Amino acid sequence: MLSLFSYIYYLLLILVYILAIPFLLFKSKKDKYKVAIPSKFFCRNNPPFEKEGIWFHTCSMGETKAIKPLVENLTGTVNLSVITNTGFQEAEKLTKNVRYLPFEIFLPFWIRKQKALVVMEAELWYLLFLFAKKKGAKTFLINARISDKSYESYKRFSFFYKRIFKNIDKIFAQTTIDKKRLEELGAKNIEVIGNIKLAVLPKVSKEYKKPSDILITAGSTHENEEKLILDSYKREFGKLVIVPRHPERFEKVDNLIKEYLKNKNLSYNRFSKNNNFDCDITLVDTLGELNNIYSISDVVILGGAFENIGGHNPVEPAYFGCKLISGKNIFNQHSLFECVENYKIIENDKLKETLENLEDLEKSSLKQTGDIKPILEELKGI
Repeated sequence: MLSLFSYIYYLLLILVYILAIPFLLFKSKKDKYKVAIPSKFFCRNNPPFEKEGIWFHTCSMGETKAIKPLVENLTGTVNLSVITNTGFQEAEKLTKNVRYLPFEIFLPFWIRKQKALVVMEAELWYLLFLFAKKKGAKTFLINARISDKSYESYKRFSFFYKRIFKNIDKIFAQTTIDKKRLEELGAKNIEVIGNIKLAVLPKVSKEYKKPSDILITAGSTHENEEKLILDSYKREFGKLVIVPRHPERFEKVDNLIKEYLKNKNLSYNRFSKNNNFDCDITLVDTLGELNNIYSISDVVILGGAFENIGGHNPVEPAYFGCKLISGKNIFNQHSLFECVENYKIIENDKLKETLENLEDLEKSSLKQTGDIKPILEELKGI
């Protein structure tokens, strides 16, 4: 039997949905939304999961990446729902059973019986937990956190969140502060396990000799970023290592560096020819070396954010204590940057100035670690 609150909430959602239909139809004509909006708001080509299993729900790419170790350690059917386009693309790498999560008014009819529902972080949809539980799933909220910024907002709507937490069987929180705040909102059965995005840390597969000079590594660079870095670089800053993201660009970057070196008394090496960093500039034109190089680097200029790419993983250089510089376009990596202490986000035209003042930068580090074992124990015991 549903509560009066559930009926009122559902009716309000229907009203919001009806009012939003013209806007949704307009937005769905854009390439970016032509699949996601029909899937989420009209259930087009977005049927319920066919098989009963462990159902994960995430929002974005970063959250979906974070559950990879969990998915890889489970046997049986894994279902995965997401909210964003990038999340969907990442989810397809983990399982063939991927869906967009429909708007809440569809969930009572869309949800089928599952062994468990495992929801990441702040995806606190009332009807999602309510009907997953009513249809037999054990419900979990993992990597839960409430930031300082959002805490007051959560408290203002505590009457609503209490109803959500009533349908969550167990919560795995990031910190003791998060646990306390969740309890104040009515959550129960909370275990602190750290940030699971940091459960699998970078590893070094080969050790290289660190140069005596400062080593600046431009990691996972994209088109136009190498030119920006070279134009901002001076030998007095230290030795420069460039690691393009895509191997098909190795030759193009090689030509770019050679052009830059004209009329300059600097030495240059392709890493595939000599596996060392003795020269002033080194192009790493082999795969699988980035963490090995980060481990001996003093400074990392992280690519993918000086162009509109979305950034790359800051956890790797932070784990090795590098001074970390990034462009501002980190929209695919916000959740991972939140795990890092001390990094510098800059406009493109400030790169040279930042390199001139490297002594002012603090070494980056990870705020915490995480452990997925308690989650796996729960899921394997279902």
